[in-house]
Amino acid sequence: MASTQHARGAFSDLRDELARARERAGRLFNVVKTEYLYERPIPERHRIIFYLGHLEAFDWNLLREASGCRAPWRPELDKLFAFGIDPVDGGLPTDRPEEWPRLEEVRQYNEEIRQELDTGIERALGAAKGNGAEIEQLMHVAIEHRLMHEETLSYMLQQLPYEQKRSQEQAPTPAAHGGAGTMVEIPEGRVTLGLSRSDAATFGWDNEYETHQVDVPAFAIDRYMVTNGEYRKFVEAGGYENRELWTASAWEWRCRENIRHPLFWKSEGGRWLWRGMFEEIPLPADWPVYVSHAEASAYARWAGKKLPSEAQWQRAAYGTPEGKERAYPWGNEAPTALYGNFNFARWDPAPANAYPESSSAFGVEGLLGNGWEWTASAFGPFPGFAAFPFYPGYSANFFDGKHFTMKGGSSRTATCMLRRTFRNWFQAHYPYVYAGFRCVSA
Repeated sequence: MASTQHARGAFSDLRDELARARERAGRLFNVVKTEYLYERPIPERHRIIFYLGHLEAFDWNLLREASGCRAPWRPELDKLFAFGIDPVDGGLPTDRPEEWPRLEEVRQYNEEIRQELDTGIERALGAAKGNGAEIEQLMHVAIEHRLMHEETLSYMLQQLPYEQKRSQEQAPTPAAHGGAGTMVEIPEGRVTLGLSRSDAATFGWDNEYETHQVDVPAFAIDRYMVTNGEYRKFVEAGGYENRELWTASAWEWRCRENIRHPLFWKSEGGRWLWRGMFEEIPLPADWPVYVSHAEASAYARWAGKKLPSEAQWQRAAYGTPEGKERAYPWGNEAPTALYGNFNFARWDPAPANAYPESSSAFGVEGLLGNGWEWTASAFGPFPGFAAFPFYPGYSANFFDGKHFTMKGGSSRTATCMLRRTFRNWFQAHYPYVYAGFRCVSA
């Protein structure tokens, strides 16, 4: 009985979280004018209508059996909306809008699934079948999966023409507080990576396990993320034309796609503009630059530096001179707006030096929010990795040496994914994500 009561209490909290995530997703879809829900703003991704059905189909396929719901529901839609697309080079999707279900059909499908799932989970917990812990884990997966897609949808909508969107209010841009970028010396030390399976109170994805320690030699790291102003010097110095700064695959991609500047920049009338979510503005020199891993690596070579490894980034963010490690860069206090631009606070970035209170023990700032940070580490398993049996391909499908680990978070990253062990990843040539970087030197 006690375990069932615990499961009910945990579920009540998770049910509220899921409701908030559903509501936020609904507001995000409402940014798109109805007649443009079948557009594809990013060539490598599905049309927007897919994601409207995918969020509910994923929950249904994940939770149906554990919650004792009847099956199948709408098998053709369950399958159609089951999986997204990994944005690989080439091989773009060629489907047409008329091949997708009507909007009314998708919305009805979503509503019926929500009602059936919510009722089924309550029924399963009430039956005291001992699967409360399983449902609790699956609820975490459903919530964070939805929140991840809300960030994915945000950067997709960033590429949608302005006339196809309903403009939204934006929180005021916080003022810059710091000075010019400098490098911070990080002494040698040991860093903890990963989450322990004995930590039952903290949810983690399969790639976050198992906890282990790494010895990190001394290094220096940028105090702030590289800004548009700093990156502009690289562009104007001919960085995109200097073959020596790029790997062979990155150079082939740059030439094939005619990449000459960051995707979020626009050159017009001899000046640079930044393509925000709802308007173009003069390029903010003190905002972090958003670029692909290939572009970040080329800049680092031009500057005579490197991208940090995952362990270096982790040490700079969470380590302390005394050897202890913090829950967050600034300490153990829960994330609030004082510490960064995250949790859907803004549509666009903020100055890289706007959050002095976010400083790590070593004096590195802005490590959470305002843009994911590329690392030099290929995304791969930690020692003791075991795939989720209910989602075996979530991480393992991307252990291919072509995806790189990102840390930190963006303005559209939910608070729950700011935990120390969370890992994100993308391919080196994917330019759309809200991702920047900082450099290190030995």
